Amino acid sequence: MPAERTVTGRDPATGRPLRVTVAGGIIAAVGDGPPDETRWLAPGLIDLQVNGFGGHDLNAAGLAAETVAALTAGLRARGITTFVPTLVTAEHERITHALVAIAAARRADPGVRRAIPYVHLEGPHLSPEDGPRGVHDVRHIRPPDLREFDAWQAAAGDLVGLVTLSPHYPGADAYIRQLARRGVHVAIGHTHATPEQIHAAARAGARLSTHLGNGAHAVLPRHPNYLWSQLADDRLTAAFIADGHHLPADTLTAMLRAKGLDRSVLVSDAVALAGLPPGRYDTPVGGRVELSGDGRLTAAGTPYLAGAARCLADGVAHVVHACGLSLADALRLATARPGRFVGGRGRIEPGQPAELVRFAFTPGDPGLRPDGVWAGPEHVHS
Repeated sequence: MPAERTVTGRDPATGRPLRVTVAGGIIAAVGDGPPDETRWLAPGLIDLQVNGFGGHDLNAAGLAAETVAALTAGLRARGITTFVPTLVTAEHERITHALVAIAAARRADPGVRRAIPYVHLEGPHLSPEDGPRGVHDVRHIRPPDLREFDAWQAAAGDLVGLVTLSPHYPGADAYIRQLARRGVHVAIGHTHATPEQIHAAARAGARLSTHLGNGAHAVLPRHPNYLWSQLADDRLTAAFIADGHHLPADTLTAMLRAKGLDRSVLVSDAVALAGLPPGRYDTPVGGRVELSGDGRLTAAGTPYLAGAARCLADGVAHVVHACGLSLADALRLATARPGRFVGGRGRIEPGQPAELVRFAFTPGDPGLRPDGVWAGPEHVHS
C-alpha cells in the first residue's frame, strides 16, 4: 500500500476547512480539516499557454530538455502544476527541434511528463495582416498543411495536442476536421476571418479562442467582426490574458460576462522574462524591452506591449479585484475550466491526481502566495 499523507486548507467556495488524504499520487479522501486553518487550498493551476518563464524560453534557438525541466520547476513554485508549452510561428525545422526537446524532457522526468500533457502550436497558420499577426514572423506564416502536421507528430510522438490557427485559409475547415478526428484541440486566434468563417471553423471542430481580444486589429468595424462572432458562438471556449495590461478591466469584465464563466479560461501567455526582476532586457525577437514592477513588458521607450510577463496565479488575483469575481470563480477559470482540455484535471475529488496548491490570499493582493504545492506523489514546493 502506498504511504498516505494529508494536506489541509480552506475551500475557497465555502470557507470550509478541508483535509485531503493522498495515496500514491491520487486523492484518496476529502474530509473536514482543522477549524483553525488559515490557508486556502485549491487544485493546482492549469495554464494552456506558456511561452517561457523565469528566463527559460521555449522558443529560443536550440531548446534543450534541461530548459523544459527548469521551466516546469519554476512554474510549480507559483502553483502551476499543469501547463501546455506553446511554440510560436517559425520555420519547420525549428518547431521540430523544439518538439523533440520537449518530448525528451518528458521521457527523462516523470514529473515533467505529468506537468506537460501536450504541446500547443500557436501558428504558423495565422493571419499575415499587421495587427492580427501580432509579433509572429510574417516570413514563416503559411497555410495549414496536413503533411507538415503529420511530420511534427512523427518527430515528437504525437505530442501536439492544441493548434491555434486563422480559419480564413481555403481548406481550413477540412484541416480542422482532420485534427479534431485525431483528438487534437483546435483554437481560433491571430485571425482576420469573417464571421462566417469563424462559425464554419466551430462547426468543423474548433473549440477554443486563443487570447480573445488580443492579436487583433487596432481598429475594427463596429459590427460584425471576429470578436463578436467568437463571443457569440457557444461552441468556443475563450481564453483570456488577465495580466492587467492586455485587456482593460472593463473589457475583460464585459467579455467574461458575454462568454460566461463556463466557457472561459484564463491563460498567462507568459514569455521568458516573466518572473524576472524589473529592468531593461535585450531579447532575440523584441530587441530592447522594459519590464516594470507590475509585470508590464514593453518595447523600451514606448508604451507598446512586448509580451505577457505575469504568471497565471497573478491572473487569478487580477480577476478578483478587477472584475469582481469571487476567489472560487476566479480559481475555476484556472483549474476546472481549462482542466476540461487536459483530461479532466483541476478538481479536488477522490480519484483525481493529487495536484494541489495551498496558499495565502486576501483581496487586493497582486497574486496568490503559495506555501505548499503538490504534484502527484511529490511535494514539489514549500
